[in-house]
Amino acid sequence: MDSTSKPRAPASSWSFVFAYYVTGHGFGHATRVVEVVRHLVSAGHEVHVVTGAPEFVFKCSIPSPKLHVRKVLLDCGAVQLDALTVDRLASLEKYVQTAVLPRESILDTEVQWLHSINANLVVSDIVPVACRAAAEAGIPSVCVTNFSWDFIYAEYVMAAGHHHRSIVWQIAEDYSHALFLIRLPGYCPMPAFRDVIDVPLVVRQVCRNREQVRIGLGIGQNEKLLLFNFGGQDASWLLKEEYLPAGWKCLVCAAPAGQKFPSNFICLDRDAYTPDLIAASNCMLGKIGYGTASEALAFNVPFVFVRRDYFNEEPFLRNMLEHHHCGVEMIRRDFLTGRWSPYLERALKIKPSYDGAVNGGEVVAHIIVDAACGRVDTSQKQSGARRLRDAIVFGYQMQRVPGRELGIPEWYTHAENELSLRSALNTDLEKLHSMPQANLVSDFEILEFEILQGEIHGLPDTAIFLKNLASLEGEGKMDANVKSEKPPMRERLAAAGLFNWEDEIFVARAPGRLDVMGGIGDYSGSLVLQMPIREACHVAVQRTAPGKQRLWKHAMARRATKGERYKPVIQIVSFGSELSNRAPTFDMDIADFLDSEGNPITYDKARRYFEQDHSQKWAAYIAGTILVLMRERGVCFEDGIGILVSSAVPEGKGVSSSAAIEVATMSAIIAAHGLNIPPRELAILCQKVENYIVGAPCGVMDQMASACGEAYKLLAMLCQPAEVREHVNIPSHLRFWGLDSGIRHSVGGADYGSVRVGTFMGRKIIKATAQALLPQKPALSSVLGSRNGDTRDELDELDFTSLSEDAGMNYLCNLSSHRFEAKYARILPEQIEGEKFLQIYGSHEDIATTIDPRHVYAVKAPTSHPIYENFRVKAFAVLLTASTTDEQLATLGDLMYQAHNSYSRCGLGSAGTDRLVELVQNIQHCHKPRYSKNGSALFGAKITGGGCGGTVCVLGRNTVESSEEIYEIQQQYKAATGHLPFVFEGSSPGAGKFGYLRIRRKGKQAS
Repeated sequence: MDSTSKPRAPASSWSFVFAYYVTGHGFGHATRVVEVVRHLVSAGHEVHVVTGAPEFVFKCSIPSPKLHVRKVLLDCGAVQLDALTVDRLASLEKYVQTAVLPRESILDTEVQWLHSINANLVVSDIVPVACRAAAEAGIPSVCVTNFSWDFIYAEYVMAAGHHHRSIVWQIAEDYSHALFLIRLPGYCPMPAFRDVIDVPLVVRQVCRNREQVRIGLGIGQNEKLLLFNFGGQDASWLLKEEYLPAGWKCLVCAAPAGQKFPSNFICLDRDAYTPDLIAASNCMLGKIGYGTASEALAFNVPFVFVRRDYFNEEPFLRNMLEHHHCGVEMIRRDFLTGRWSPYLERALKIKPSYDGAVNGGEVVAHIIVDAACGRVDTSQKQSGARRLRDAIVFGYQMQRVPGRELGIPEWYTHAENELSLRSALNTDLEKLHSMPQANLVSDFEILEFEILQGEIHGLPDTAIFLKNLASLEGEGKMDANVKSEKPPMRERLAAAGLFNWEDEIFVARAPGRLDVMGGIGDYSGSLVLQMPIREACHVAVQRTAPGKQRLWKHAMARRATKGERYKPVIQIVSFGSELSNRAPTFDMDIADFLDSEGNPITYDKARRYFEQDHSQKWAAYIAGTILVLMRERGVCFEDGIGILVSSAVPEGKGVSSSAAIEVATMSAIIAAHGLNIPPRELAILCQKVENYIVGAPCGVMDQMASACGEAYKLLAMLCQPAEVREHVNIPSHLRFWGLDSGIRHSVGGADYGSVRVGTFMGRKIIKATAQALLPQKPALSSVLGSRNGDTRDELDELDFTSLSEDAGMNYLCNLSSHRFEAKYARILPEQIEGEKFLQIYGSHEDIATTIDPRHVYAVKAPTSHPIYENFRVKAFAVLLTASTTDEQLATLGDLMYQAHNSYSRCGLGSAGTDRLVELVQNIQHCHKPRYSKNGSALFGAKITGGGCGGTVCVLGRNTVESSEEIYEIQQQYKAATGHLPFVFEGSSPGAGKFGYLRIRRKGKQAS
């Protein structure tokens, strides 16, 4: 439902009483509420604003007795460590203290207060409990916003742990009581609201023109003026004169009292009216929020922005800014070090082109009055929490098909396209997989690449990648200021300038993997069975002499600032980066990986380097491979390196997207530098990237499967640390699928790490117990005496040997299940506090994780799991080679169900993956045979990888009937959750089998 920019005539001459609740997150919400309230008050209505913001924000703009401000904080928004960083765990914990624990008291108080003021309508921007309080008071409510807290917090829950998930459900349930949502431009997905009315930008109006503002500040009309605006948060930024180009001046908003500034920086009063300042400036530098973005658009002022960490509202506002040529992104590293000039120069060249309506405040006010009159139609809505429960609790998933909803503005469709890149690529792959081989070769030949070494192995996704690579050469010649129906994607423009097309490019490919059996047993030394999947990551690498390297403008500025001429630089472009709200490009000097003496820096220092800017932390997976080669192999990188990453392995689905990126990147880099590293060693090196530089405590299973796997075979690997036993042929009558639950998974998440810590705690307790039980070694004479019929001493000798092995155990999976039951199961605690464990045992002997003294860790279930899982995997591998019987299939399936249930006991299950497994079981056991006289074609299912969401592996017959049953499960899951699972099927070779491609554009002379 859309509202025109032209406001309607007042619905009634009555005077209403409105209760307007404002979220406690930042001033931006308060300032846009001021604009709406101003129109309501001017129309004669009484407004009670409930807020945690200072009263002057409202009273200074609306000096009216009809405005009442009640200082109450009913939510906390996002807790910020500084102006650019959100503390996810602290945000959830503070919300619990602010809105969850006192919930009943809040509801009682608000219901009484709403009755006491005789409120006609409750308006929320976007306090969840306000909608529930209104419902209990029998008063209608509406929400006005561009994002909702269920959407924002959903991503935080994944990092903080399952015990916070009820927060998201409750918020969504509260929002579902609203009559409808008044949706502002730059909006995010908000599935808790069924009914929506779209309105124009809500923008505060200018009070003084540009000339008046500049005269008041003593700034010439032709002087270049920058507005430094990071909201109301004190930041105490270190600002230096040389940060600005010559002749520029900078107005600083909300500076801490007493801070001193260079002569070209001017400190503004804290109550300075920002809209006037924005309109009077040449450009603005700050963080993206609704207030700053909307006012930059309204006044057509270029906005140079620095990304914030962990705020999911940002990519949608950013896309709106860039669609209207109003945004320029500044890398945080350059912001903090003062390399501002290339960004400010770029800002002056762009031509902001927003021409939409900016009278949203007036339009919203009229809609609110209409709602109070009961003149806005609404429909029955289902529970918001019910629609979110399985689909987006652990991270939002864009469910809408791009561009198919009428009325979606172009900037939003563009955002959706970026968020749906992998789905689009998979659709293309489906078409190509069904294409005759002759057509595929024909298409490839059009790419104009000469393959100097290697082959594409008939892989359609490699053909697509090369096709896209070839199309980049002309992309950089487009005029970025020309507005088109489809705005150019920044990542493609950056990639177009990455390579010298006359020189050689090296391409590597590494697939994701489907965890058939073994899973988290890898870090305990289990046998695992892994299948490389069809989806893969491609990486193109070019090494270039420093003097010839094509550098991005900010990299050139950095070089100039350092006074350097030719130093090698790493430049990386990641296609599909917006999926995780991260910057599409990254660059660094190779010298940043060296200390003052020219030696490679430590892994800890590298991890801190990449953690400086969350939006670019992804680069650790890629650039980290270079440091690992420096430290572990002594490689010296003297040339610049351009890296293009394009991955079709979906993130957060438990199919090893990060391992595929690491393996493909390192494979391409070693090829470009003429190194020869076997796939097994390469996988171990890539694990070091993830463990030590990224900081994710994964085992080596993922990297091994990606590097060493073979198409349509299970990689049987003993993770001690990485011993390939064999490549097991999948019997022709069997088939494996992966079903995506839609619940985002992360090996860096709290639950995976906690389970790993608990496992190593259990191992340490077992080792300590074995050491304590270890008697003195029996004398030789005692053992010899056993030959006369006394077997007791012989048994003691055997027990001594076993206890010695247990006390020195390196891998938990070397402990047999029967010995574990007999000796140690009873002495393991169900759980233990970190501090208590450290006091008793000192260390858990795991270099990939640390123990939080305040955390309570489960011990018995995580310790038991890998011991029994190792037994299950061995049995599974043997059964695969057995003769084909129904008993064989049923037993294989039962082993998978056992593994799944064991994950749940460890705390690594999820509602979505449990539902998928239950659907498989229902079809297998509860339904009458529909497709085959032999019964169901599916036999087993289990959660995969690190658990906590992600993908379920399904086992079935290799028949058409099984595919029909998979389709039925897809539809049932969609009906229950709103999410249609993506199906992983098929396989492809690992990086070792693929090798690499050495290519050059045809008709280009090598320089």
